[in-house]
Amino acid sequence: MKNITFGNEENIFDRLLAGKAVRLNDPEYHKISQVVNSTMGLAQKMNSSGNIDLVRNILSEIIDKPIDKSTIIFPPFYTNFGRFIHIGKNAFINHACSFLDMGGIYIDDEVLIGPKVNLITENHPLDPEDRKALIAKPITLKRRAWIGAGSTILPGVTVGQNAVVAAGSVVSKDVPDNVVVGGVPAKFIKSIY
Repeated sequence: MKNITFGNEENIFDRLLAGKAVRLNDPEYHKISQVVNSTMGLAQKMNSSGNIDLVRNILSEIIDKPIDKSTIIFPPFYTNFGRFIHIGKNAFINHACSFLDMGGIYIDDEVLIGPKVNLITENHPLDPEDRKALIAKPITLKRRAWIGAGSTILPGVTVGQNAVVAAGSVVSKDVPDNVVVGGVPAKFIKSIY
């Protein structure tokens, strides 16, 4: 294994959000585990609820900030961490979505997210000796973006305002405003205006 040092000038959460590699032997890794354990317990409670208001309240507790009452989340909803999710007003998140948010997920107002969408901010190095390290990059879904059913958005991607991601797509590059993309990998299909 390579000689690896830890960035002690920042805490582990700052390093995650800055896209720096975080390893299992990091002296602060237990802080991530604490958040994950809390999130797993709350998520189980949230996903057994049949009440949209209770789902919103428990998810607000998971992400550690209030979610506006105009936003609707249908369970089940999955997240491994939760603390780095922001959800705007009048957003809609359909059934069985999975948000891996250690790199940060920002969902603007009026975003629509179809069922079984995956927002994945986390990745690992290609080097097999360092593959268990975690490298995270943020995902941003701008105002009125629509993410179709079963799509996956990969680390570091921004989906532009009013953009549409067709169902079943894998998005590995930024999507401009006012376009439709689709496919694996997602490619430009047409402009909306």
